[in-house]
Amino acid sequence: MSAKFMKAAAFAVVSTFAFTAAMANAEEAKPKSLDQLLEFVKQGQVTDARENRAREQAFAKDKANQAAELTRAQGERSRQEALSATLEDTFESNELLVVAKQAQLKEKLGTLAELFGHLTSTAGDLSSTLEFSITSAQYPGREQFLEDLIAKMSGSEKLPSVEEIEKVWYLLNQEMVETGKVVRFTAQVAKPNGDKQEQSVVRVGAFNVVSEDGKYLQYVPAKGSLEELPRQPAGPYLSYAEELVGSTEGLHRFGIDPTGPSGGSFLAALINSPNLEERWEQGGTVGYAITVVGIFGFILALYRLVVLATVSSKVSSQLKSDKANENNPLGRVLKIHENNPSMDIETLELKLSEGILRETPKLESGLNLLKIITAIAPLMGLLGTVTGMIVTFQAITIFGAGDPKAMAGGISAALVTTVLGLVVAIPMLLLHTIVNGRAQRIIHVLNEQTTGIIAEHTEANLRK
Repeated sequence: MSAKFMKAAAFAVVSTFAFTAAMANAEEAKPKSLDQLLEFVKQGQVTDARENRAREQAFAKDKANQAAELTRAQGERSRQEALSATLEDTFESNELLVVAKQAQLKEKLGTLAELFGHLTSTAGDLSSTLEFSITSAQYPGREQFLEDLIAKMSGSEKLPSVEEIEKVWYLLNQEMVETGKVVRFTAQVAKPNGDKQEQSVVRVGAFNVVSEDGKYLQYVPAKGSLEELPRQPAGPYLSYAEELVGSTEGLHRFGIDPTGPSGGSFLAALINSPNLEERWEQGGTVGYAITVVGIFGFILALYRLVVLATVSSKVSSQLKSDKANENNPLGRVLKIHENNPSMDIETLELKLSEGILRETPKLESGLNLLKIITAIAPLMGLLGTVTGMIVTFQAITIFGAGDPKAMAGGISAALVTTVLGLVVAIPMLLLHTIVNGRAQRIIHVLNEQTTGIIAEHTEANLRK
């Protein structure tokens, strides 16, 4: 039904074009008479019949072509179905063949399969060792061979050759031998500012590498390069490294990092740890304030110790003398009795007590301030702790708790200020005790001497 509809549509289109052409021709040549009009009608009928026959022939031809195309498509489908069946049979045969070949390979390998398993494991361990070994700075690319060999043995398609097995054995022995050597070779060294230079370096086994200018280097496995440590170890280690680099033979002192094949990991972590000054700077403003208060307290305590030691020395000299000397507290108190030898007991006692009271503030000067510093230093440390924890919680709010570095600054400030407060408070408490003891010892001597004077004066009056 659809074919008939298509034919009808095509016929309608062709008729439309024919009618349009006829109208055009009619416009060009209009009939002049009835006979001429009749002739035009006759010619139009002949033309339409001829065109209809041409259309019928075209329709018949298209129908024949469609039948041929259908027959050809059906034949192609049959051919493809036969090919698919053949390919399925071939695939099943190949599967059986693969299973048979794998069984044959396993049978031929025999005990070699266990050997290749050990070889794969050894190659994997050696590859991991060589990747982080400091000797790879001198012999690069060894782990790539091992990785290719592991991939080859894991594929179960190819067997390792004798040369490849011997090379694994050679690399094992090479790494073992090189860890016991001190060798010099040329390598590219990255400076802390980013510059790279070809330098002569000295490798000490699998422990450390030093440059030609005596600086410790670190091997970076990810880059496969040597980098100069931004901070070098303190103490005599750099001079040891310079001595080693400048020598050609003999025994030399040298500081090595015993952390193994990575070469310098412990050393890098050790020198990157903040020193005493950097830890003090982590305390921030509160830490600086505690330090200033502590220094002031120490100076005050030392000053008072020196003053009291001088006064104590003069008081000791006064005890050995019969004449009152006004250059010390005891002499000034004794001077009251010398100036008033005939004074009654009550008045003398009051005068002497007044003299002691006059001397006591001078002897106890600074003690209250030392006590305040002792009490306020831990409180300032607590203030720094609180502010540091506030910074830590703010960092957690912004960056989350996943990155410990974001919180390290606030925690460091909190702990450092606490330590600074205790470092100031504990010695200041001891110094306050010492200074107070010195002052009380002198005051005790004054009270003892005045009591003796009153007793002698009372005894003298009783004899009279």
